[in-house]
Amino acid sequence: MPPLDSGPGLLGTRLRHLLELLDADVAAVYAELGEAGFRPRFTPVLRALAAFGPSSIRELADAIGVTHSAASQTVAQMAGEGFVVLMPGADARRRIVHPTEKAEALLPMLEAEWAATAAAAAELEAELSFPLSRLVDEVLEALSRRPMRQRIADAAPDLAARARAGREDGREGVAAETGDVGAGAEAGRAAEGGRRD
Repeated sequence: MPPLDSGPGLLGTRLRHLLELLDADVAAVYAELGEAGFRPRFTPVLRALAAFGPSSIRELADAIGVTHSAASQTVAQMAGEGFVVLMPGADARRRIVHPTEKAEALLPMLEAEWAATAAAAAELEAELSFPLSRLVDEVLEALSRRPMRQRIADAAPDLAARARAGREDGREGVAAETGDVGAGAEAGRAAEGGRRD
């Protein structure tokens, strides 16, 4: 089977593949350093905690440039691995993330790895026609101005109507092939997840 076009239509797929390649190789470095269970996504959080001290999940999200949801998931994984603990803040509704002794013991190694990874990334960017880090910043800024959902809606304003029409056509096709109007209705309920006995 020939590969699909790798242009804009596969942007998300290609970006996920790129991240998988980068994360897998950084994780391999951690394994070689004796920390096989340590995930690359943990490092920015621990570096932020080392720089700013115990912080809320919102503060960590802002510091490392991810969503609150992404930071919360990462912190939960880190807590499960014993790298951080969460404690109530002055406002009981806020939870404050604290690094554990286990995490603090890793900081010298993480700082050395971070510097080596940054140098390797700079070397990689030198091979490219445009710096990847700068391009990512530009993409994030563009999406903050106009999210991808809005861009899709603008590119195909009648997309939802066409999808509904396609489902209706599918139901009518089932009824026509079987001669059973009930079959078309049943197919429609199944397609929308509302199947009834």
